[in-house]
Amino acid sequence: MPDTTEFKEVVRPHLPWLFGLACRLAGDDAEDVLQDALVKAYRHYDQLRDRQATAAWLRQILVNQVRDRHRHAARHAEEVPVDQDDESTSLYRRLVDEDPLPYSDSLHLDFLSCFTIPDVWAVLDDLPDHYRTPLVLVHMYGVPTREAANALGVPLGTLLSQLHRGRQRFEDALWAYAEKHELLADRQGAL
Repeated sequence: MPDTTEFKEVVRPHLPWLFGLACRLAGDDAEDVLQDALVKAYRHYDQLRDRQATAAWLRQILVNQVRDRHRHAARHAEEVPVDQDDESTSLYRRLVDEDPLPYSDSLHLDFLSCFTIPDVWAVLDDLPDHYRTPLVLVHMYGVPTREAANALGVPLGTLLSQLHRGRQRFEDALWAYAEKHELLADRQGAL
């Protein structure tokens, strides 16, 4: 068994961001997932060869724990019909269809300025796990796509597909959230 004091010293500085990542990936199960990941890290502490790699090592263990939980929770991914993958779901198309405007490079920026960071996280947290997890890893935590695919145990093409569909779902959910919370009412003139 590894030295408990040494393990604590190495892991403690990483706990805040690790818990944040667990919250984003596992939601209400974050504490349990983090606990399981730390137990696994402790058991396999001898495999950590380079302390400089501690963050990546812990992140990989946590992602594996989340992936295992997702597998147990849902054996089959939600199927999305191919016809939902067309451009009619794009934010730009939706804005133009509702109120035809001349194209503007700032159209998306104007829309996005309606949201606070908690708004964005609330929308992201409501996405299905198989879309939320890749989006959080790649776009929120900056994990390279190839590394994220390896961490999630999926081929790179599958991850890229999940990212693409996840972004579309996120965009639709963001629009619905804005309508529900009347975030666009004050911005109608700006948009």
